[in-house]
Amino acid sequence: MLKYILKRLLSAAVTLAIVLTIVFVLVRQMPIEGYFDNFEKMDPAVIRAKLVQMGLTDPMLVQLKNFFINLFRGDLGVSARYSVGAPIVEIIAKKAPLSITLGLISMCLSMLVGLPLGAAMARSKSKFWDKFGTAFIVFVNAVPAAVYHIFIQAYGSKFLGVSMLFDRNSLITWILPICSMSLGNMAYYAMWLRRYMVDEMNKDYVTLARAKGVQSRDITMGHVFRNAFVPMIQYIPNAILFTVVGSIYVESLYSVPGMGGLLVDVITRQDNPMVQILVMIYSCVGIVGLLLGDLLMTAIDPRISFAKKEGAR
Repeated sequence: MLKYILKRLLSAAVTLAIVLTIVFVLVRQMPIEGYFDNFEKMDPAVIRAKLVQMGLTDPMLVQLKNFFINLFRGDLGVSARYSVGAPIVEIIAKKAPLSITLGLISMCLSMLVGLPLGAAMARSKSKFWDKFGTAFIVFVNAVPAAVYHIFIQAYGSKFLGVSMLFDRNSLITWILPICSMSLGNMAYYAMWLRRYMVDEMNKDYVTLARAKGVQSRDITMGHVFRNAFVPMIQYIPNAILFTVVGSIYVESLYSVPGMGGLLVDVITRQDNPMVQILVMIYSCVGIVGLLLGDLLMTAIDPRISFAKKEGAR
């Protein structure tokens, strides 16, 4: 177990380093205008001096080394255009809490609706809840997210009688962004929980329990649901971490002043330092989420063993 954890940590660290390096090199290929607020009006000599000061004239390996050194120190640099001269850490610290709040609420809503729906679908195969849930899952996965997000915004705001845009001080305007952010995860939880529960219901221990006269509800909730939920635990850390960075499309659609809208804004303004850091954050979140998901599965389910067996390929 300890050997596996160490291997996964090492693998995640190497992957992170590779991703950070690739993003760093790609951003360095972008036009230098993205490092200056008023590039068109600046004297070439001043531009040259600024580039030297920022280390952008150094060889790529030197720049990469300095970047990692600053990264380990917690220095993410400063904004070039979005908020000229402001430390990127401070900008993110102001934006992240709102994205975290919206994301956690939407995740809780997804689980409160998706998990019971998946369990109901598994218990009533080919009946109403199974057909209803299947139609919902097919709709969410088949229709482009942008379509139903716009539909929710347009008709939801009309039904509630509120503005289409988010207002931090008006709780009713939180409803539509949260619903939009939760739909995808609702469908995910319902679809996979149904599948895992159906698989569990066909196993021998369920047949034995029924033969002993154990009530169907006790079998479903006491054994089938618990065992079926274990594979889904792997997804939870990733979902939690992605609440930190927010939903790019939903936050932009509702003008939510969070992390998701921030990425779109800095790309539009061609703020290279901030684009670099935000893309790296999104990349790191995915890698760390997968790592935590694997470790959480091994901690919760003692039956899972990642030790290599004889004859395994």
